[in-house]
Amino acid sequence: MFIDNIIGMFSEDLAIDLGTANTLIYVKDKGIVSNEPSVVAVHINSRGEKKILSVGRDAKKMLGRTPGNIQAIRPMKDGVIADFEVVEAMLKYFIRKIHNRKTLVRPRIIIAVPSGITAVERRAVRESAEAAGARIVYLIEEPVAAAIGAGLPITEAAGNMIVDIGGGTTEVAVISMSGIVYAKSIRVGGDKIDDAIIQYVKKKYNLLIGDRTAELIKMTIGTAYPAEETSTMNIKGRDLVSGIPKIIEITSTEIYEAILETVSQIVDAVKTTLEKIPPELSSDIVDRGIALAGGGALLKNIDILIRENTELPVIIADDPLTCVVRGAGMALNELNILKDIVLEN
Repeated sequence: MFIDNIIGMFSEDLAIDLGTANTLIYVKDKGIVSNEPSVVAVHINSRGEKKILSVGRDAKKMLGRTPGNIQAIRPMKDGVIADFEVVEAMLKYFIRKIHNRKTLVRPRIIIAVPSGITAVERRAVRESAEAAGARIVYLIEEPVAAAIGAGLPITEAAGNMIVDIGGGTTEVAVISMSGIVYAKSIRVGGDKIDDAIIQYVKKKYNLLIGDRTAELIKMTIGTAYPAEETSTMNIKGRDLVSGIPKIIEITSTEIYEAILETVSQIVDAVKTTLEKIPPELSSDIVDRGIALAGGGALLKNIDILIRENTELPVIIADDPLTCVVRGAGMALNELNILKDIVLEN
């Protein structure tokens, strides 16, 4: 116990949003100190052994640009761990970076996980964090963390609806009295929207573009609902017929058509959730509206699309990209009060 207390003195408690696209870290009493892509570059030798070369932004720059023996890996897929060993190395890197590479650090860590996660996946997240140096690991469901970060009064006996659109998953939940009344987790998010753009450009223009180009298109001219003015953008890729690099112009109307089917799945998840909740909570949501969080909330006109399909008020949270990690950080600061919302083993 004495040793544990001594170690605790040297450690700063962390909240982590271990996302498919980005990993965000919140340090108790300091706020968000790290926001980097969930990408790890590894060198694989002839025996299949992996050596970590870089993590985060530096590794993301290597996506699609590495020789055969070096891979830029995204170890999180659909919000859960796809490569246990690489996630452990990534967490260890971030923990060491935040603690200035000190080895005598055993922080308490709270990690946000999708609400649809299985017990096996939950254990994998917990074990990865413990192997990376955590003293105690708590897990919190992403929609709950997002709702806290968005400032929703989740402890009240009233319905609060949150839609957290991440890179790998979209979490839709109605929360009342610190608990999830109904939640729906679908493995559709920013990555699937990027894939839809890649397939559209490939089918219509015979042009092959990479993930980073698709993400840039989405962020620049992507829209979930027809815009009054059409935007255009020049994109570069490889012509599938000639094999030669080529530049084409694409419009926001085309991107709307490309991603319509994918974003419609998010709308369907919202509608399903509204159908499943008790009528008393439905009336609360009519008054309070639906809160949007996650990086996907930044997609242009996504709020209008959901509002048009539900006829309910839709509010985008302040700084939606950081809602989950801020909410997890608040839960970490108030563990005595919010212990009921932390997941057990």
